[in-house]
Amino acid sequence: MKVLNSKKNDFDKTLDKALLKRRKNIKSDKASVIKIINDIKKNGDKALIKYEKRFNQNTKIIPSSTQINNLIKSLNPVVKKAIDIAYNRIYKFHSLQKFKNILYKDKFKNKLEYKYLPLESVAIYVPGSKVAYPSSVLMNAIPAIVAGVKRIIMINPGFKGEQNPAVLYAARKCKIKEIFSIGGPSAIAAVTYGTKKIKKVDKIVGPGNSFVATAKKEVFGDVGIEGMTAGPSEITIVCDKYSNPEWVASDLIGQAEHDPQAQCILISKDKNLVNKVQTEISKQLKSIPRVAIAKKSLKNYGILMHVAGDDKIINIVNKIAPEHLELNVRNYKYFAAKIKNSGSICLGKYAVMAMTDYNVGSNHILPTNGSAKYSSGISVNEFYKRISYINLTKKGIESLGPSVITLANYEGLAGHAYSVKKRIRRK
Repeated sequence: MKVLNSKKNDFDKTLDKALLKRRKNIKSDKASVIKIINDIKKNGDKALIKYEKRFNQNTKIIPSSTQINNLIKSLNPVVKKAIDIAYNRIYKFHSLQKFKNILYKDKFKNKLEYKYLPLESVAIYVPGSKVAYPSSVLMNAIPAIVAGVKRIIMINPGFKGEQNPAVLYAARKCKIKEIFSIGGPSAIAAVTYGTKKIKKVDKIVGPGNSFVATAKKEVFGDVGIEGMTAGPSEITIVCDKYSNPEWVASDLIGQAEHDPQAQCILISKDKNLVNKVQTEISKQLKSIPRVAIAKKSLKNYGILMHVAGDDKIINIVNKIAPEHLELNVRNYKYFAAKIKNSGSICLGKYAVMAMTDYNVGSNHILPTNGSAKYSSGISVNEFYKRISYINLTKKGIESLGPSVITLANYEGLAGHAYSVKKRIRRK
């Protein structure tokens, strides 16, 4: 892993370069993504099956109800129970995010309303093929359920015609009736433009690799997407001399095992702690199944930082704008009050990122690649649209109209001015 010391003159420049390197590398081949999207638009299901064969060795894009039932029956009851617990906690927390409609009446009896209406249809993207994330089904679907979305479909790439039983159980728990065994840019295009077998949706949400993220950006405008980048995972951990190096190392590895493009960063004023964590990482890597993925992530994008002061640490974190932030320090309240850019913040030594990925109740679909500077994670708000309703009285337009006419004329919009004038009683 790259080791940086804030006391060195080139520290800021080196850090910027390291962050930029990853951001450039996680951008996929835009040309190939556009080619796939255009192929789906032109050839529909035929092209969709072609890409499923190529990337997932899959020829069946719609699993049968018998297949789904049999796979769910095969699922370990202990796993089912864990999904049930996560569902209940996530639902509870997100149900508190509901919005209240606004009604305002002024002295002229003009009435203004602002109503939250659920979207009609949403596709949730759940990464799949050789991996399985039932937790991502819950994180995507539950906020949509709470918002009142009528039609929720799941796109989840299977492998060799099989989907994961835990993913299917989570989908059933969320009452998802339309399930498609598809993934990648072709899946994004299919739910955007529709095919004979797949009816298009109004919005697509959910995390994916760089190809999925690029595809979503390309189709945006024809379909809605989240207002963030939900790409390869990230974690930044701030530690002090009281932190447990074994715990910290395991937290970093836990994020690194997600994806070769995941980024794990450690920041501490205690140089000894940094060295201990580095040693622990080498030890613990030997015991995880996804060691090759974790090693690649840590080697290419991992950063260990020895930083002299608290204010410098805060500036660095706000610059990184990490998806996940762990404040594994005694005075975490001081840091939390000054850190403005992060998808989620775990406070204290027991608040570990891995818990937030599953059943704490908060959402784990969060902004990555620096997008936490201007966006937030998935919430119920993602599945609403807002509409303003305006009802003006005769007295209202006569009282407010003259100033509107003044502004419209100032802006050179005479047509606006005339449309108001015609409704004002002549005196």
